[in-house]
Amino acid sequence: MTENKVYQLSDFDYHLPEKLIAQTPLKQRDQSRLLVLNAKTGEYQDRHFYDVLDYLNPGDALVMNNSRVLPARLHGVRPETGGHAEVLLLRQDRGDVWETLVKPAKKSPIGSTIVFGNNPDHPLMTATVVGELEHGGRYVEFSYEGIFMELLEQLGEMPLPPYIKEKLSDQERYQTVYSKVEGSAAAPTAGLHWTPELLEKVRAKGVQTVELTLHVGLGTFRPVEEENIEDHKMHSEFYQLTQEAADTLNAVRAQGGKIVATGTTTIRTLETIGTKFNGQLQADSGWTDIFIKPGYQWQVVDAFITNFHLPKSTLIMLVAAFTGRENILGAYEHAVQAGYRFFSFGDAMYVHK
Repeated sequence: MTENKVYQLSDFDYHLPEKLIAQTPLKQRDQSRLLVLNAKTGEYQDRHFYDVLDYLNPGDALVMNNSRVLPARLHGVRPETGGHAEVLLLRQDRGDVWETLVKPAKKSPIGSTIVFGNNPDHPLMTATVVGELEHGGRYVEFSYEGIFMELLEQLGEMPLPPYIKEKLSDQERYQTVYSKVEGSAAAPTAGLHWTPELLEKVRAKGVQTVELTLHVGLGTFRPVEEENIEDHKMHSEFYQLTQEAADTLNAVRAQGGKIVATGTTTIRTLETIGTKFNGQLQADSGWTDIFIKPGYQWQVVDAFITNFHLPKSTLIMLVAAFTGRENILGAYEHAVQAGYRFFSFGDAMYVHK
């Protein structure tokens, strides 16, 4: 949908009672509710996630982001003082050097160290600050014996979004069932509703399932501060699409099938590549800072699954680019009144034309 109107940040605000922010995942992933929205008419229906099968047809392609969340929050000790320090991994810079957020940052000058493990005298891993960034960011270099990812699984915890206050009893519930490529600082949450059994039913119906990778950065939670949304600078995230995946999707499109994206991260990857190659898909990888907002010309995606997003976020703007602002805010108003669960562990939408 094309809109020429210039929007302000306040145009994407809505009232959300705090009690509707889901704090824990449902027992059964696919039992969450599904609000089905027709982007053209603004009409919606209340369904359950397992009903998504009704909207997928033989010859369509379901595209999913297979990125896996790193247990990226590390709690350590400063050997000089015995004081606590927290290190949040943002992205690997090179080798054992990572871009991180360190708390408290003011006690972490270049050259300072933080040790991890139960015995500070014989730590399992040591982080040395080797560079400073803005907003409390630090480049740290890790030293350890063994395999870094295995130590991270042992020492780290899942970096849940700031609006989730409950502790997660099963770390796998913040991973999709098809996650495999380590690298995200947050989950691609629209995919949390899929189960292996439901995906099997999708394939049995003659729908192709295709995977790509986009590593979600914590910038996804960074609030938009500019009232004129044109002034907002998007964060960058690494993406990858294989030639095999591109060939499958191009064949589906050539035969008239729909490209159905699971989540905004999948949308951002497909639309980045489609914009780059005049609507076509091909093997590609790199960093994207695409900002999809009303007025955007869609290249690839025909329908998508998404969760309910924060007020005034770039993600609700992305959905509005497909549905129009009035249609998405109308659907959100209904979701609030109907008691849908919001955000990462909340319910889902299926948005189509």
